[in-house]
Amino acid sequence: MTGSEAGKETYSSAPSGSRTPLTLAVTAPIDVAPVVEEEEDDLSVTVSIGEKCRHSGCKTTFESDEVNRQGDGEGTICWYHPKPPIFHEGSKGYLCCKRRVLEFDEFMKIEGCTKGRHVFVAKAKPSSQEQFMECRIDHYQTPTEVHVSVFAKQADREQSTVKIEQNQIHLDVSLPASKRFRKSIELFGPVDPTASSVKYYGTKIELILKKQDTRSWTLLEKTNRDMGNINFTFGVGGRTGTIGAKQVILDNVNQAQHNVQHV
Repeated sequence: MTGSEAGKETYSSAPSGSRTPLTLAVTAPIDVAPVVEEEEDDLSVTVSIGEKCRHSGCKTTFESDEVNRQGDGEGTICWYHPKPPIFHEGSKGYLCCKRRVLEFDEFMKIEGCTKGRHVFVAKAKPSSQEQFMECRIDHYQTPTEVHVSVFAKQADREQSTVKIEQNQIHLDVSLPASKRFRKSIELFGPVDPTASSVKYYGTKIELILKKQDTRSWTLLEKTNRDMGNINFTFGVGGRTGTIGAKQVILDNVNQAQHNVQHV
């Protein structure tokens, strides 16, 4: 209530003091330059004479490895633009340098701003996501050992792990083209991990498992199936079993026994 007039009370809704209007600060968006991963020349790949350098702004054509790829001679030097072109309101140029032109022909003539080496064949970049695959596993036994072959061609030893335990083996194998094979196998019988061994070859990984007893292994992988009198042949030179195969591979003696049992 602010007063009275002729016996009537009057009210006012006006503010008692002045207020400062609230101002919101708006931050302008910041242009972030795109991250550009530069290519690297794959020196293991043969280049045809006359092949152009892949770098933007470089006009060099390939003559020979000695001239353009090896050493630090003048022919190996590449002046190029590491960042992509930019076209804005008629002007043309590259994000990595300041020069801008109007005509497209002049744009094509803008000289490179960065010094480096030519790239005639870009080296393949490793994929960040691996693809899992299967590898064939073969095996045979002797009275004291079980020999296991994992057919993992060109396995990367530094990036692979093969672990032998008393009752299991664990395979984690890195392969070319971002592929990987991973499998754990519960063994048919116990082995001595300290007396067992692993060797890497170009086409496979070889495991020699030292048996803890003299039992004959019916299979490499432990199973609940009744295999009867089927056994591996001691000291065979070929394949006697394959993990993932649709049937058991038998020698002549066991095959004959198997046929008699099913007559």
